[in-house]
Amino acid sequence: MTQFTINGRAVTTTVDDDTPLLWVIRDDIGLTGTKFGCGIGMCGACTVHVGGRATRSCITPVASIEGADVTTIEGLDPASNHPLQQAWRELQVPQCGYCQSGQIMQAAAMLKDFPAPSDAEIDAVMTGNLCRCMTYVRIRAAIKQAVGQTAAVPPEPKA
Repeated sequence: MTQFTINGRAVTTTVDDDTPLLWVIRDDIGLTGTKFGCGIGMCGACTVHVGGRATRSCITPVASIEGADVTTIEGLDPASNHPLQQAWRELQVPQCGYCQSGQIMQAAAMLKDFPAPSDAEIDAVMTGNLCRCMTYVRIRAAIKQAVGQTAAVPPEPKA
Protein backbone atom coordinates (compact mmCIF):
# COMPACT_ATOMS: atom_id res chain seq x y z
CA MET A 1 0.00 0.00 0.00
CA THR A 2 1.33 3.42 -1.00
CA GLN A 3 -0.07 6.76 0.10
CA PHE A 4 0.64 10.04 -1.65
CA THR A 5 -1.06 13.24 -2.76
CA ILE A 6 -1.99 13.83 -6.38
CA ASN A 7 -3.13 17.26 -7.53
CA GLY A 8 -3.90 18.12 -3.90
CA ARG A 9 -5.94 14.99 -3.21
CA ALA A 10 -4.75 12.26 -0.83
CA VAL A 11 -4.77 8.80 -2.40
CA THR A 12 -3.90 5.29 -1.32
CA THR A 13 -3.09 2.57 -3.79
CA THR A 14 -2.71 -1.15 -3.17
CA VAL A 15 -0.90 -2.05 -6.40
CA ASP A 16 2.43 -3.89 -6.34
CA ASP A 17 5.25 -1.65 -5.13
CA ASP A 18 7.06 -1.88 -8.47
CA THR A 19 4.04 -0.74 -10.52
CA PRO A 20 5.03 2.34 -12.52
CA LEU A 21 3.45 5.55 -11.27
CA LEU A 22 2.17 6.18 -14.80
CA TRP A 23 -0.21 3.21 -14.62
CA VAL A 24 -1.46 4.21 -11.18
CA ILE A 25 -2.18 7.72 -12.49
CA ARG A 26 -3.94 6.53 -15.64
CA ASP A 27 -5.55 3.22 -14.69
CA ASP A 28 -6.24 3.50 -10.96
CA ILE A 29 -6.81 7.24 -10.52
CA GLY A 30 -8.25 7.84 -14.00
CA LEU A 31 -6.20 10.87 -15.00
CA THR A 32 -5.33 10.34 -18.66
CA GLY A 33 -3.47 13.56 -19.50
CA THR A 34 -0.16 11.88 -18.67
CA LYS A 35 0.79 9.76 -21.68
CA PHE A 36 2.69 6.53 -22.23
CA GLY A 37 5.41 6.99 -24.82
CA CYS A 38 8.45 4.77 -24.65
CA GLY A 39 8.23 3.01 -21.29
CA ILE A 40 11.93 3.57 -20.56
CA GLY A 41 11.97 7.22 -19.47
CA MET A 42 13.55 8.52 -22.66
CA CYS A 43 10.76 10.43 -24.46
CA GLY A 44 9.21 12.57 -21.70
CA ALA A 45 5.54 11.99 -22.62
CA CYS A 46 4.91 10.68 -19.09
CA THR A 47 6.47 13.63 -17.24
CA VAL A 48 4.79 14.64 -13.98
CA HIS A 49 6.05 16.55 -10.95
CA VAL A 50 7.01 14.64 -7.82
CA GLY A 51 7.85 17.06 -5.03
CA GLY A 52 7.97 19.81 -7.65
CA ARG A 53 10.60 18.08 -9.81
CA ALA A 54 10.03 16.73 -13.31
CA THR A 55 9.82 12.95 -13.07
CA ARG A 56 9.34 10.25 -15.70
CA SER A 57 6.34 8.39 -14.33
CA CYS A 58 6.80 5.36 -16.60
CA ILE A 59 9.97 4.34 -14.74
CA THR A 60 9.07 5.54 -11.25
CA PRO A 61 7.92 2.69 -9.00
CA VAL A 62 4.88 3.78 -7.03
CA ALA A 63 6.52 2.69 -3.76
CA SER A 64 9.24 5.32 -4.29
CA ILE A 65 6.74 8.17 -3.99
CA GLU A 66 5.33 7.22 -0.58
CA GLY A 67 4.16 10.46 1.08
CA ALA A 68 5.10 12.59 -1.94
CA ASP A 69 3.16 15.35 -3.62
CA VAL A 70 2.48 14.50 -7.28
CA THR A 71 1.19 16.97 -9.85
CA THR A 72 -0.07 15.93 -13.28
CA ILE A 73 -1.05 18.11 -16.22
CA GLU A 74 -4.60 18.13 -14.82
CA GLY A 75 -3.30 19.63 -11.56
CA LEU A 76 -0.94 22.22 -13.03
CA ASP A 77 -3.88 24.63 -13.19
CA PRO A 78 -7.43 23.39 -12.62
CA ALA A 79 -8.75 25.74 -15.32
CA SER A 80 -5.91 24.88 -17.75
CA ASN A 81 -4.77 28.50 -17.61
CA HIS A 82 -1.20 28.13 -16.37
CA PRO A 83 0.92 30.67 -18.31
CA LEU A 84 2.52 27.79 -20.23
CA GLN A 85 -0.85 26.32 -21.16
CA GLN A 86 -2.02 29.75 -22.33
CA ALA A 87 1.12 30.25 -24.42
CA TRP A 88 0.79 26.75 -25.87
CA ARG A 89 -2.73 27.58 -27.08
CA GLU A 90 -1.92 31.09 -28.29
CA LEU A 91 1.09 29.93 -30.33
CA GLN A 92 -0.66 26.76 -31.49
CA VAL A 93 2.23 24.61 -30.34
CA PRO A 94 0.75 21.12 -30.72
CA GLN A 95 0.21 19.32 -33.95
CA CYS A 96 -0.76 15.81 -32.88
CA GLY A 97 -0.53 16.90 -29.23
CA TYR A 98 0.50 13.54 -27.80
CA CYS A 99 3.72 14.73 -26.15
CA GLN A 100 2.47 18.12 -25.08
CA SER A 101 1.44 17.38 -21.49
CA GLY A 102 4.93 16.03 -20.84
CA GLN A 103 6.47 19.03 -22.60
CA ILE A 104 4.44 21.46 -20.48
CA MET A 105 5.22 19.63 -17.24
CA GLN A 106 8.96 19.60 -18.04
CA ALA A 107 8.85 23.32 -18.91
CA ALA A 108 6.94 24.18 -15.72
CA ALA A 109 9.57 22.43 -13.59
CA MET A 110 12.35 24.13 -15.55
CA LEU A 111 10.91 27.58 -14.85
CA LYS A 112 11.41 27.01 -11.12
CA ASP A 113 15.16 26.75 -11.72
CA PHE A 114 15.40 29.18 -14.66
CA PRO A 115 12.66 31.82 -14.29
CA ALA A 116 13.88 33.67 -17.41
CA PRO A 117 15.62 30.93 -19.41
CA SER A 118 17.90 31.56 -22.36
CA ASP A 119 17.50 29.55 -25.55
CA ALA A 120 20.47 27.41 -24.49
CA GLU A 121 18.90 26.69 -21.09
CA ILE A 122 15.57 25.80 -22.69
CA ASP A 123 17.29 23.50 -25.18
CA ALA A 124 19.37 21.82 -22.46
CA VAL A 125 16.44 21.14 -20.15
CA MET A 126 13.87 20.24 -22.81
CA THR A 127 16.16 18.01 -24.88
CA GLY A 128 14.86 14.84 -23.20
CA ASN A 129 11.27 15.55 -24.24
CA LEU A 130 10.71 14.31 -27.75
CA CYS A 131 8.16 15.65 -30.21
CA ARG A 132 7.54 13.51 -33.26
CA CYS A 133 5.89 16.49 -35.00
CA MET A 134 9.05 18.58 -34.46
CA THR A 135 7.33 21.61 -32.91
CA TYR A 136 10.48 22.53 -30.99
CA VAL A 137 10.61 26.11 -32.33
CA ARG A 138 7.06 26.75 -31.12
CA ILE A 139 7.74 24.99 -27.81
CA ARG A 140 10.69 27.32 -27.15
CA ALA A 141 8.64 30.36 -28.20
CA ALA A 142 5.77 29.35 -25.89
CA ILE A 143 8.13 28.94 -22.93
CA LYS A 144 9.57 32.39 -23.60
CA GLN A 145 6.10 33.91 -24.00
CA ALA A 146 4.98 32.34 -20.72
CA VAL A 147 7.74 34.17 -18.86
CA GLY A 148 7.26 37.43 -20.74
CA GLN A 149 10.27 37.19 -23.02
CA THR A 150 10.02 38.03 -26.70
CA ALA A 151 8.71 35.05 -28.61
CA ALA A 152 8.93 34.99 -32.37
CA VAL A 153 7.33 32.08 -34.13
CA PRO A 154 7.80 31.61 -37.84
CA PRO A 155 4.53 31.51 -39.76
CA GLU A 156 3.12 28.16 -40.81
CA PRO A 157 3.70 27.34 -44.48
CA LYS A 158 0.63 27.73 -46.69
CA ALA A 159 -0.84 24.44 -47.82
